[in-house]
Parts: sequence; C-alpha cells; structure tokens
Amino acid sequence: MDLVSGYKGMVGLVFGNENSGSSEDSYVERLLDRISNGALAEDRRTAVAELQSVVAESRAAQLAFGAMGFPILMGVLKEERDDVEMVRGALETLVSALTPIDHGKGPKNEVQPALMNTDLLSREAENIALLLSLLTEEDFYIRYYTLQLLTALLTNSPNRLQEAILTIPRGITRLMDMLMDREVIRNEALLLLTYLTREAEEIQKILVFEGAFEKIFSIIKEEGGSEGGVVVQDCLELLNNLLRNNASNQILLRETMGFDPLISILKLRGSTYSFTQQKTINLLSALETINLLLMGGPEAESAKDANRLLTNKTVLVQKKVLDHLLMLGVESQWAPVAVRCAALQCIGDLIAGYPKNLDALASKVLGEEPHVEPALNSILRIILRTSSVQEFIAADYVFKCFCEKNSDGQTMLASTLIPQPHLMTHAPLEEDVNMSFGSMLLRGLTLNENDGDLETCCRAASVLSYILKNNIQCKERVLRIELEAPMPSLGAPEPLMHRMVKYLALASSMKSKDGKSSPTGNLYVQPIILKLLVTWLADCPNAVHCFLDSRPHLTYLLELVSNPSATVCIRGLTAVLLGECVLYNKSSESGKDAFTIVDSISQKVGLTSYFLKFDEMQKSFLFSSAKPAQPRKALTRSNAASMAEIEDVEENDSSNQNEDHPILISTFDAQFVNLVKKLELDIRENIIEVYSQPKSKVAVVPAELEQKSGESDGDYIKRLKSFVEKQCSEIQDLLGRNANLAEDLAKTGGGSISQPEQRAGGASERVQVETLRRDLQEASQRLEMLKTEKAKIESEASMYQNLAGKMESDLQSLSDAYNSLEQANYHLEKEVKALKSGGATPSPDIDAIKAEAREEAQKESEAELNDLLVCLGQEQSKVEKLSARLLELGEDVDKLLEGIGDDMGLPEDSEDEED
Repeated sequence: MDLVSGYKGMVGLVFGNENSGSSEDSYVERLLDRISNGALAEDRRTAVAELQSVVAESRAAQLAFGAMGFPILMGVLKEERDDVEMVRGALETLVSALTPIDHGKGPKNEVQPALMNTDLLSREAENIALLLSLLTEEDFYIRYYTLQLLTALLTNSPNRLQEAILTIPRGITRLMDMLMDREVIRNEALLLLTYLTREAEEIQKILVFEGAFEKIFSIIKEEGGSEGGVVVQDCLELLNNLLRNNASNQILLRETMGFDPLISILKLRGSTYSFTQQKTINLLSALETINLLLMGGPEAESAKDANRLLTNKTVLVQKKVLDHLLMLGVESQWAPVAVRCAALQCIGDLIAGYPKNLDALASKVLGEEPHVEPALNSILRIILRTSSVQEFIAADYVFKCFCEKNSDGQTMLASTLIPQPHLMTHAPLEEDVNMSFGSMLLRGLTLNENDGDLETCCRAASVLSYILKNNIQCKERVLRIELEAPMPSLGAPEPLMHRMVKYLALASSMKSKDGKSSPTGNLYVQPIILKLLVTWLADCPNAVHCFLDSRPHLTYLLELVSNPSATVCIRGLTAVLLGECVLYNKSSESGKDAFTIVDSISQKVGLTSYFLKFDEMQKSFLFSSAKPAQPRKALTRSNAASMAEIEDVEENDSSNQNEDHPILISTFDAQFVNLVKKLELDIRENIIEVYSQPKSKVAVVPAELEQKSGESDGDYIKRLKSFVEKQCSEIQDLLGRNANLAEDLAKTGGGSISQPEQRAGGASERVQVETLRRDLQEASQRLEMLKTEKAKIESEASMYQNLAGKMESDLQSLSDAYNSLEQANYHLEKEVKALKSGGATPSPDIDAIKAEAREEAQKESEAELNDLLVCLGQEQSKVEKLSARLLELGEDVDKLLEGIGDDMGLPEDSEDEED
C-alpha cells in the first residue's frame, strides 16, 4: 500500500490540491466503493461499467483510478472468476486505464496517466501471473481483453514485462496457445508476441522451441501470402524478430522447415501488375527476412558467422531465390520502387564474396525467347535509365558486390568493352536491347555529352570503376579503348581516359535543362569521375603515362585542386590523382616524369597547400562517417508505410546541397576511403623523396672536357665556362629547392597532426636529418659544457655553503661564551660592590654547620647499624637450627662452617672503614 500512497501524492501534485479536480476524484472513489462494498451483484456490475466509461474518457479519472483502483479490480480478477461479466468489466477498465488519451492539448511535459498506471501495475509479478492465468478461461472476451491488457503493458514497459513472463511457469506457452485460437484473439496474440520478442533473445529461443516457425508460416499461408493483410505483416515482423542477430534460430529454421515457405511469399500471384500498399509492405518484410539470413550480426563470431552465412547463401540459391529476386527487382518494373530497391540489395548481399552465386548471376538470362538478355545487362540498363536515385544506388550496389574480389567476373565484363560505330552509339535508347554489356556501358559513358547532361556518364563511370578495381589486366585493356570524336571531322579518335577527363572538366560548368547552373549535378558527377580515375591510376604506370600524354590534363588538375568553389572532397580527390601521377610514374620523358609533376605542384599550388587538401578531406563528413555496411532499419508497424513509399531525392532540396547526398554516401564507402588513406601516406612520402633529389645529374662526358681538333683556345675556354655555369645553375636550383622544401615541411608539420604516428617516420625526417645533424652535434657539445660548468658551480656553492654553516656555528658558540662571561662578570661586579659597601652582610657560621652535618650522619649510621644487628640475629637463629639438623643427620658442622668467617671478613672490614 506504500506504492499506492505514493501514487496518491503524485495525483495531488497533478491536481494541485485535494479539492481541485474533486469531481473526477470523488466520482471514481464512489464507484470503487460500490464495487468493493456493494451488496447487489447487479449494482457492482453497473459501477464497473460506469468506471470503465469515465476512465476511458478522462485523464484525471485515469490518475484517480491509478491511486485507488488497482487493488480492488485485481481482487475482482482473483476472487470472482465465476462472475464472467464482472471480470470482463474489470479487464476492460484496466485496458482503458492503460490506454493514453490524446486530446491534442496541454504541455509536452504533462504527466501521462497511462504510463504511470502501467508502471504501477507491472511492478508486481503476481499481477502478470494473474493475467496470464486468465488466458485459460473459456470466455472469448476475457481472453481478448487480457491480451489487449498485456499488449498495453508491453508497449509502455517492455523490459519489466519480458522479465516477469520469463519467470512465470508456462507463461510463454500460454501465449503461444493463443495463436491457435479464434482469428481475433490470434491476431492480438501475434501483435503481443511481436512486441515481446524485440531484443529479447531468451524469449526468442523459447518461442522457436514452442513451434513458432510452423505456426507463423501456417498463418501466412492461411492469410494468402504476400496478398494477405496486416496479419501477414505481423507474422513476418515476428519472424524477423526471431531471426535478427540470432544464429541458432536461423540454423533451426534452415534445418527444420527450410527456406521454401519464405521463398514462396516472394512469388507474385494473381495480377502481378497490382501492388497495394499492404502487398508492398508484406514483400518488403519478406525481403528483410532474406537480408537477415544473408547479413551477419554486429557482434557475431567471425568464423562461425561466415560458415552460417555461406550455408544460408548456398541453400537460398539452390531454392531459386535468385529468380524471384530478379523478378521483383529487375523484370517487374511496375513494382514499387521500394520493392525493387530491396530486391536489388538482396541480390548484392546474396552474391557478395561467394563465387558460386557470382557465377549463377553471371549466367542468368531474363525475358522470353527470342527477346532474352543477360541479367547483368538488365541491371546495367536500370543504372543508366532509372529516374530514381535510390534505385540507381541499389543497382550500383549489385555491381559493386559482383566485382569485389572477382577478377574473372571483371575480366569477363571488360572483354565486352568494344567501341561501336558512331551511328550505333547514337542510336535510339530502345535499340540497346541487342547490345553487349560493354557496348551498352560505353554508350552510357558517351551519351548526352552534347546536351551537357553528364548524369548517365557519371553512372556508367561508377560501374566502370568497379570493373577496374584492383585488376591490372582490365585497366590495361580499357586503356587501349579509343572513342571516335563526336564528329569525325573534328579529329582522330581519343582514348577513353581522355574522354573521362574531358567530362570531368565539363561537369564544373554543367548546366541544367533550363539553362541555369546545376550545383547538385556537380555535387556527385565530379566525385564519381574522380573516383574512377583514382581507381584506374592506382598501381598502373601505363594508366599514368596515358593520363599525362595530354599536357592540359595536368594543368586542369592543378587548377581544380586549388579551386575555392570546388568541394573539399573534389579538391582532396584531385590531390590524390596528382599524387598517383608521381607515385606510379615510371616515365623518363621530359615533361612527364615524376620530378616535373612535383615541380609543377610546388610552383602552382605549394607543397604546404597541397598536403593540406588531404587533411581537409580526411576531416570531411564523407570520410569521417564512412563505415562498413550496417544492418538495415527494422520494418515495424510504425514505420512500414513511410518505408514503403520511398521518395526520390529532390534536386532543389536544400538539405542535399551538402555532402550528405545519398549518391555521395554510397560512393565514398569504407573500402574506397581506406584506399585513399593508404594512397595518401604513400603519396606524401614519395613526393618528398622526389622533391628532395636533384632533377638530373649532369653527365660529365670526358670528350666534352677535352679540346677538339681545330678548336681555338678561346672557344675551348668558353665551352668549359658554359659547362661549369650549367653545373652552377643546377646546384643553385637544388639549393633553392631544398630551402623551399625545409620551409614547406616546417609548415606542413603543424597541419598533419591528425596522423603523427603514421607520418613520423616518413621521408620528411630523411630530408631534414642531414641539415639537423650538425646542429644536433653542436647542441650536444654545448649541452655537455654547460653540464660540466653547472656541476663545478654546484660543487663550489656546496663548499661555500658548508663553510658558511661552520662559521655561523663558531660565531654562535663565541656568542654564547661571551654571554656567559658577561653574566659571570656581572655577578662578580655585584659581589665586589656588596663587599665594598661596608660588609653589612654577616658571614655564615661554618663550625655550626659542620657540627650539624656530623650529627645527622651519626644518626643515620646508628639506624643502619640497628637494622644490621636485627638481620644478624635472624641469621644466627637460622644457623643454629640448620646446625642442629645437620648434627642429627651426622654431618660435621664445624667442618662445613670452616672458612666462612674468613669470607665474610672482607665486607665487614670495608664496612668498618666506611664507618
């Protein structure tokens, strides 16, 4: 009852005092009194009905009921089971007391009576046990209201109810039994179990062992699969709760029922062109289940988790899930965008890192004879044509997963990259059905270039970057591709790489169709093309050579890296691209070698400013927020409708003008960010190393030092002088470069604080070590000299300190002696003055004093003598007794006592002497 009394205090706080709100308070109290003490059963039932009505409509009544009513109604549930109508009314009243009343008014921090009542009711585990026992009652409404009441408790206080149900014997079993009850009760029990299994692993396992999988799929089949209503959605949400981050339940599902019932939900039945909102949500829930079987948990054990996922992927592909996913994501273009995106993402997860599934996707063909084409071609067409940003990201994810660590797949796709005649390249879009994958990709790379619309080119560049990633053979192959000029009369064919750099430059001045500048397009077009070039040039000297074949390329990059209007990531990626031109540069041609690139960077940008681009990029949102793939947000009743209706990113949306554009976030994934970070460290070290070395060593040819035949002495001297001047010029240039390098490095040292450990051992130290070694030696010698001088000074100071202490001690002693002499002299002078004053003081009587002292000494001696005599008398008596005893024993007493007197003589003599 202390809890209730505390609750009454809260009620008083809400009402202000006992009188305010008295109408509801007193009314509820009267009704509770009638229920508790009423004599007539009908009157008590009426009171319960009235109480339910007022509690359902008034927040004040809910508060008043919470303060007084729970013990009374729980008593009704416990003791009056036979009165069905009374129990029904009590349960319905409790449900009303726990249901929030939203009038749309009042402050946000206003007390919520429903939450307080939930807390009060759920604190006692006995209350939960009592409610679970009501599920065995035969009355339909009792079971129905009990489930509603448990759901309300679980909604407002999930953890406490989960713990209570786990401690109650057969508590979960009773809930599971409700799934086999009448439809209304089954649906309520399904909703209750959905709330109960969220983040409760123990309850998840118990439900599975109680046969939850069989009952869930039985209900789904009964309701019509994906065509069913919200009950199917609840079943799939419960299924996902049981499988999410729970490896044992996934294995149990696979080994018992298998994945067939799940895959059958993905089959499109009836009118495949009809997608209601509920059907869309059901399909999304089923696709989420597939995703849970393909993705590992956040804290799963790596080895076991990898084996489980591998087995799941194997079984799913064996069950033809790939066909259903391709139907939903690729072939069914009338399906909602959300469903297509989810299906494409599942395809990517299904093939990621699993060679058999990669081969399965590569060999899939879609359509019907004679109009069939490879599935990859169809997915590429989605990338190039779709108007949905989300669908592009999902389809792009498929190619990312397909090309990751799949060199055979990359080579297969690259082998189809064959340029088409100019007329074919500019044919209508409908004719790309008969094109190969490579031809379609090349067509996408060059499409709409004359219109200034580089959207399609940007998307194709993203796919090409996956094909080239970490594959030297593909990079070399694509390097040899040459494209015809837009008009044959404009010139010879140009390499594909040069065309990409051209589009990179065009993107900065890209215009929208209405003629206005389009910063949104530039926001992700340039980064994606830069990503392609960075991936292409990585570890590929031939690609660097091709890139530098055109001198304007280097000039443009130097302008872009210092362009203030470009974003941080564009400038950073441009700096990486310039660094790759140095890092992987094997050319010795003048104007293309690494030294020339570094020299251009130093003169046009400055090494300090150049290195600063890396630091700015690393601190940007895209790089700092790049993380490995995260589990997707769970689909629940509350967010299902919003997730089913994906709205594309609006071009004019101001929130997407920053670096959080979805395409940019997908482009700068964790793998690409790690690649850039690794390149940055190598680039820094390599550039400093190249910059610190001379451009070229003067070749001293002996023939040039000798006088040629017929050459006059004057000409010979002039030639030698010119040769020496050339050497001096190069030496001066080298000295100047080293001075600039030292200055830049000194400045850069403060700008690279973010990774001091990684860069401390870089080339900058090697550059400075020669310069600092001499200063270090001089400083060391100077330090040693200072240490020696310091030790000498400290020794002298210690000696002087000891000497001063000794002198201070001597002075103190002299001072004390002088003071004592002064006092003695004072007393003597005083006595002399007293004697001179006439001898008024009488001299003491010395004889009287001596006599008195002698008398006192004699008295003390007499006392001691008397004590000695007493002791001698006692000893004499002891001797006599002992002598008599010895005589009786036959001993010679005189012989025994012989010599004892002599021994005692010495002390006696000495005593006499003292006397």
